Amino acid sequence: MKIIILGAGQVGTTLAENLVSEDNDITLVDNAEARLEYLQDKHDLRVVRGLASSPAVLREAGAPDADLLVAVTSSDEVNMVACQVSYTLFNTPTKIARIRQGDYLREKDKLFLPEVFPIDHIISPEKLVSDEVVRLIDYPGALQVAHFADQRISLVVCKAYYGGPLVGYAISALREHMPHIDCRIVSILRQDITIRPQGSTIIEAGDEVTFICETTYIKAVMSELQRLEKPYKRVMIVGGGNIGASVAKRLEHSCIVKLIERDAAKAMVLSEKLSDTLVFHGDASDQSLLFEEHIENIDAFISLTSDDEANIMAALLAKRLGAKKALVLIQRMAYINLIQGGAIDIAISPQQATISALLAHVRKGDTPNVATLRHGVAEALEVVIHGDEATSAVVGRKVSELKLPNGVILGAILRRNEVIIAKKDVVLQDEDHVVVYVSDKKIVPDIERLFQPSAFFI
Repeated sequence: MKIIILGAGQVGTTLAENLVSEDNDITLVDNAEARLEYLQDKHDLRVVRGLASSPAVLREAGAPDADLLVAVTSSDEVNMVACQVSYTLFNTPTKIARIRQGDYLREKDKLFLPEVFPIDHIISPEKLVSDEVVRLIDYPGALQVAHFADQRISLVVCKAYYGGPLVGYAISALREHMPHIDCRIVSILRQDITIRPQGSTIIEAGDEVTFICETTYIKAVMSELQRLEKPYKRVMIVGGGNIGASVAKRLEHSCIVKLIERDAAKAMVLSEKLSDTLVFHGDASDQSLLFEEHIENIDAFISLTSDDEANIMAALLAKRLGAKKALVLIQRMAYINLIQGGAIDIAISPQQATISALLAHVRKGDTPNVATLRHGVAEALEVVIHGDEATSAVVGRKVSELKLPNGVILGAILRRNEVIIAKKDVVLQDEDHVVVYVSDKKIVPDIERLFQPSAFFI
């Protein structure tokens, strides 16, 4: 596939790194010459320097015969115009744009039409991060939750602790503990080493366990790995930007929400906009303010400013003063593994959330959802099977008969309205939605080829 990526920031660069290893023809466009030279030396891709929305630059980047344009520059306006130019002049088949401004998103049904701004898919990092934060609040104790197949199937990452009934026992004991609930444990991270789980694998305290199950049963499965935490009822949010305001709005009817904003004018606007949220003008690193607002009673402290260092320091202080959980927004990927799992419980990456959403549109075949997992190497994807026994390598075959690469596990299937755990004797059918766990993203092209129907398959 010939792909043009506009913008060599963190998202554009990470997307290029993900796709260049999958036999795609990648061209990266940006104004920063030094950064382009570095990326060209490091990866097998073309680079073009210039304004991303310029017809001449797009032509030089190969827009006339590109299959896909991904506009992820730091400017919404440049992204929108680039898609318009690419459509009007070069008839590019698929155009994806990152749009951040809420004003544009609120009018998206009128703006993003073929006759106005012809954008096929809109990616909004703010909405993606808000969704992720709310999911983590909904499932206390989870480190990551990703929904698939119309939210009927979920992948969950959580830590095993002493007190969990399965801790100290083999995975096979899960069936005895929960005879009426099916789930598939797909990965265990133990002391930074990934273990492929077998029935005889013993779950140990401290293991980071990734499992796939029907969404309804998430808490039941988690209760086997840890003592379930009580629902978060008292939440403190730092930062009244788009993400902070959105999270507060979505939580304020089910939780007691306090929001701290440093800018007085913005705090005033938020206090009028958020009817059930208590908004403070102040600094989250002010000990006296946190004490006054009873930080020791806060179930979840969520720091969502655009400043990584401020988020980290505020969360560390809040935990030291008694907050039960700390979630922080981190822009720099290098910080995430450094801080997560210590005093700070969860680091949320807008880049990772954005990449996951982009990959769902970039993957070959019918792939409605993709989730990049917490450490960035593994991936889970939802694939819709099409074809019959004559045109497909998977339709009509048992899971045990598939030639799956090492590190690939079929987790669960949504068939019409039924969720089925993909056991060895399950026979795959046309229109099945299959959630596949891939331990290494480099294997994804093999999975795409396996599930794509072919008129020449024998």
